[in-house]
Amino acid sequence: MSARRTAAVASAALITALMAGAVPASAQQSSMSFFVTSAGVGNGANLGGLEGADKHCQTLAAAAGAGAKTWRAYLSTQGQGAVNAKDRIGKGPWVNAKGVTIAKDVAELHGANNLTKQTALSEKGDVINGRGDQPNRHDVLTGTQADGTAFPPDKDMTCKNWTSATDGTAMVGHSDRTGLDDSAPAKSWNASHPSRGPGGGCTQADLRSTGGDGLLYCFATN
Repeated sequence: MSARRTAAVASAALITALMAGAVPASAQQSSMSFFVTSAGVGNGANLGGLEGADKHCQTLAAAAGAGAKTWRAYLSTQGQGAVNAKDRIGKGPWVNAKGVTIAKDVAELHGANNLTKQTALSEKGDVINGRGDQPNRHDVLTGTQADGTAFPPDKDMTCKNWTSATDGTAMVGHSDRTGLDDSAPAKSWNASHPSRGPGGGCTQADLRSTGGDGLLYCFATN
């Protein structure tokens, strides 16, 4: 095939893709304002603090074409200067990579939201493995109570404010809203159960042992 004909075929294929709506996915992702990270930082719950977690969200969003927004990880911290996750994610509304609205505002996010396994998509628009899938990755790090606020300082629930990959505990939520039973915590997206494991509770292996991978919820603040 000549170079000219090859170019013509490629051009025709691009036009066909555009007409079929195959390309607008990138446009949808650029308007995306919520996602579950497709991968964790890789060092257990040591995220480099809130700054490191936010950077991870920003980096993944940029790779997906949504880097023009300011992204924040949905995480709380404890102790002096404690931070509430709900106070650092903007006002909403938030939509996923497919353009589906998760919640219109902070109140709805912490109430009757639209966050399910089918809508809690990654920045790439992929469904996150949940209970029954191999491997299960539905445990998402939050360190947060169900109302989006920080835990009291008497018990570590944030793996030492996201700086420990060994000892500590982190509260996690279930991105697929599914657990071992039908209790409210089992179905909670942000406050299902604490991490645990032989490595101390905050290692990558510990997080994986209960169905996680160190994933985060990321929200655009603007």
